[in-house]
Amino acid sequence: MNIIIINGPNLNLLGKREPEVYGNETFETYFKKLESQFPSLNLDYFQSNIEGEIITKIQETGFSYDGIILNAGAYTHTSIGIGDAIKAITTPVIEVHISNTFSRESFRHQSYISPNAKGIIIGFGLQSYDLAIKSFL
Repeated sequence: MNIIIINGPNLNLLGKREPEVYGNETFETYFKKLESQFPSLNLDYFQSNIEGEIITKIQETGFSYDGIILNAGAYTHTSIGIGDAIKAITTPVIEVHISNTFSRESFRHQSYISPNAKGIIIGFGLQSYDLAIKSFL
């Protein structure tokens, strides 16, 4: 089974950025743990701060992978283009957020991804990614 995790803007700063919200661990370190935890899966990882690169990666993997786990970061709340890309593909997408977006600023309550996602997992820290992977098994 081929699953890709796509992370959006500022998630390259995990471990440094607002540790009280996002924790102290880098995503690269966490991704190695996921690979160890799910050795039978082919896990890939992509991160970009650029909206168009995220859309391109969704289009590239959206017809050949078994699942996409997407944390679009702030683009969740602003990108009609990412929402449209998800609508256009056949691979199921799980929307993931490390923090509980509904307990934060009101602008974070809107998602352009959710209407086209298979499911949404929010607020469980990095464990949100584990839960998303398990949802594909």
